[in-house]
Amino acid sequence: MKKVIYLHGFASAGSTGTATTMRNLLYGRDVSVVSPDIPVMPLEAQQMLSSFVQAEQPDLIVGTSMGAMYAEQLRGIPRILVNPSFHMARLLTFRGMGRREFRNKRQDGARDFKVDKELIQQFQQVEKCSFQGITPEEKKLVWGLFGTQDKLVNCQPDFKKNYGTEQMRFFEGEHFLNDKILSRVVLPLVEQILQLPPQ
Repeated sequence: MKKVIYLHGFASAGSTGTATTMRNLLYGRDVSVVSPDIPVMPLEAQQMLSSFVQAEQPDLIVGTSMGAMYAEQLRGIPRILVNPSFHMARLLTFRGMGRREFRNKRQDGARDFKVDKELIQQFQQVEKCSFQGITPEEKKLVWGLFGTQDKLVNCQPDFKKNYGTEQMRFFEGEHFLNDKILSRVVLPLVEQILQLPPQ
């Protein structure tokens, strides 16, 4: 069985509808989709995801927004970065401090979390690990998908500078994914990378 790890965005959880939709789209095709809760604190998240990927040995990682920022750092595995948010520290600094509610149900039952200086400083630390040691082989493992109406994040220049344009793709859509974009844009690329027979 092939395995996909899905990494969710900021203030979300592994229970996100995106992961559920991906499971439904791949149902009966000998593919499992694993979607963990990413820890709030970036240094803990970085360490946990590195261990998680080593244990799970996935065939593909799909990350959206913040999840795509973490996915980019997980070298040696095919990765799809959807609307990646490589500058979380800057984004959160401009959006303000304070408590935020999770958009999806977390396994530990947590309902909210705090955006504070420590969180932002940890994102700054973690972001320094982005784009390190990219080889020509590594470039072939990474695809960037970008919504043309994404008004929240624009990290196209970062992707282009570090990975080139060969595996950049654009779709009509905003920052957050919906079922239509998942089925028409993300799924065909997943099928291509995993070499799944057509349905």
